[in-house]
Amino acid sequence: MNFDEPIHLKRECEVTQIPAGTKVTLPLGTEVVVTQALGGSYTLITNKGLVRIDDQDADALGLEVTKEVLPDVPDGAEVDEQMVWDRLKTVFDPEIPVNIVDLGLVYSMEIQPHAEGGKKVEVKMTLTAPGCGMGPTIQADAKSKVQSVPGVKEAVVDLVWEPAWNQGMISEVGRMKLGMV
Repeated sequence: MNFDEPIHLKRECEVTQIPAGTKVTLPLGTEVVVTQALGGSYTLITNKGLVRIDDQDADALGLEVTKEVLPDVPDGAEVDEQMVWDRLKTVFDPEIPVNIVDLGLVYSMEIQPHAEGGKKVEVKMTLTAPGCGMGPTIQADAKSKVQSVPGVKEAVVDLVWEPAWNQGMISEVGRMKLGMV
């Protein structure tokens, strides 16, 4: 698929408006242009502005619905920090083609034993702007990805605002992807 070419939706589809986070339904035939396909979702330009569509609705774009490929975790492996960081690196802000870890949005991650077995993972993260309506969506993505790590019984992802995020928090990898180096 050429992401620069307009396509028409093959069916009606619910999308999330960016940055408001509001759900709207685009009708069959709506013209869209895919601007980003990362982290199991697509960012589109539409007549309603930027929107995000989840991979489960990729067929509306004429694409095959695929299960997102997450970093491998060996069977029976004990949950460790690297596994969780690797999963968090599969979460993307729909407006920026850099994962939330390399954007510097994840402030901390702690793994603790869970009372019912397995592990509890607590993440503190922020957003590039406090008023971002996509915050709950990005937060839910992070929680879902952390919970997908085998052995994680519970994931808690809290949005925090201190310290305030700034571009100096972007990793070297993120800076390279954004052309800031």
